Amino acid sequence: MDLSTRYLGFELKHPIVASPSPLTRTADGIRSLMDAGAAAIVMASVFEEQIIGRDAIMDERLETLRQASNHSDVPVIASLNGATPGAWVNFAGDLEAAGARAIELDLYRVPSDPGETGRSLEQSYVDILRAVKAQVKVPVSAKLSPYFSAPANMAKQLAEAGADGLVLFNRFYEGDFDLDTMLMKPNFSLSTPDDIRLPLMWISLLSGRVNASLAATSGVWTYAEVAKYLLVGADAVMTTSSLLKDGPQHIGALVSGLRDWMESRGYESVSAFQGRFAAAHLEYPSAFMRAHYGDILTSDPKEH
Repeated sequence: MDLSTRYLGFELKHPIVASPSPLTRTADGIRSLMDAGAAAIVMASVFEEQIIGRDAIMDERLETLRQASNHSDVPVIASLNGATPGAWVNFAGDLEAAGARAIELDLYRVPSDPGETGRSLEQSYVDILRAVKAQVKVPVSAKLSPYFSAPANMAKQLAEAGADGLVLFNRFYEGDFDLDTMLMKPNFSLSTPDDIRLPLMWISLLSGRVNASLAATSGVWTYAEVAKYLLVGADAVMTTSSLLKDGPQHIGALVSGLRDWMESRGYESVSAFQGRFAAAHLEYPSAFMRAHYGDILTSDPKEH
């Protein structure tokens, strides 16, 4: 049975990729994911602010990347988290030199200025992508938020600007504060399988309609989420929460579960069913999505 897939031009042995997390921050953590069978690994992000401030973590991350890439038979992808155009993008070249097989550009900024338009925000993301692309020869993917007025057009703009892949979607952690201390506090939570719904819809809408690899992330806990993402057209499926909870060995459970499901359905390869539920097969995708929305609202909750 052939579980292989192509993502960012790489031939992956299966679709399951370890996304950025504390596990991908250290050489030992990355090795544990390699040993567990990850098809590719995305390192923990280096942030624009750390680069501008010449934080020591930059050198640590480069050394970790060198160690990991020197002993890896799977792609190790570096992650850059940025918000504004600037000289920090030059660090992408350092990551490539240290052995990164690709760069995942994590674009995140809260547009808090009421005077800033959606168009100007979108253009800043396109400018950052182009600047990073100019620094490296390896593939560059863009990890996106769903918070655009027209996500499909944003995806199209980035693909036309040179993005080799799109990762849908970033999980954001909004602020919270403690009523006793009156101080801000971290509010981290693991994903749930329900979190697949938004990226599932948008990958279906984008598959076959943008010239870029598509990676799904959020809500991946079992083979079922992996299979669903592949059915709508994902080229790779990323997971963090399940690996933090169940350990790197959970990759094996996801792979074997996917293999068993494929065998039960008579699929001999991922390509045999990949994109079967992509909206590109529909004449009027928007009308179909609206009809489905209506069906959900008018259905009997007791039947779910």
